[in-house]
Amino acid sequence: MSASIQNPHFLLRRLHSLLGLVPVGAFLIFHLWENSQSRFGEVHYNEHVVGALQGLNYLLLIELFVIALPLLFHAGYGLVIIRAGRAEVGRYGYLRNWLYWLQRVSGLGLILFLLLHVGLTRISGLFDPSISADLFGHMQRALAQPWVFGLYLIGVLLAVFHLANGLATAAIVWGLTSSAAAQRRVGWLCAGFGLLLAALGLHGLLGFLVAPGAGGGG
Repeated sequence: MSASIQNPHFLLRRLHSLLGLVPVGAFLIFHLWENSQSRFGEVHYNEHVVGALQGLNYLLLIELFVIALPLLFHAGYGLVIIRAGRAEVGRYGYLRNWLYWLQRVSGLGLILFLLLHVGLTRISGLFDPSISADLFGHMQRALAQPWVFGLYLIGVLLAVFHLANGLATAAIVWGLTSSAAAQRRVGWLCAGFGLLLAALGLHGLLGFLVAPGAGGGG
């Protein structure tokens, strides 16, 4: 065990796993929940969700050290793991091997989706203050385009799968599920949790389309 701890890759993999759950995974859950508030309409979302977050003390530091840097490390070291790993699903077709492969594919897809999402919201808001002032309307107009809605739906599902499967994998990595039976039980629990998060994410996307926007009712 001591030899493993002295191995930098052992420590980096543990850090990669830990940051994927906290704070990155925790932020994903929070982000899906806050976006589910879109069902209450433009005024509620812009004032009580976006406005509340923008009014936080040290928001820039929180975004940098609690979200951006952990996410960059998790994504960057994830690419290292992908490059070194060999799933060989054609040769070993059991479920755990498929999940190993899908975890890495979802990670790559998430990097692309995050570039789209951050570019469409935060980066665009830096150049156009009206976006930050009415993020609900901006997202409502964007998601009204079928191809944007489709990309967001895929991105949400990839993120949910990556977190739910990552939870099951972390339980194994951290020695919480040592037996095959325990791994199956936790796997089913994580699958159920993932379905709930997926429903929450879909609910949030649809909320932007069906809730009242500018000129709509309360």
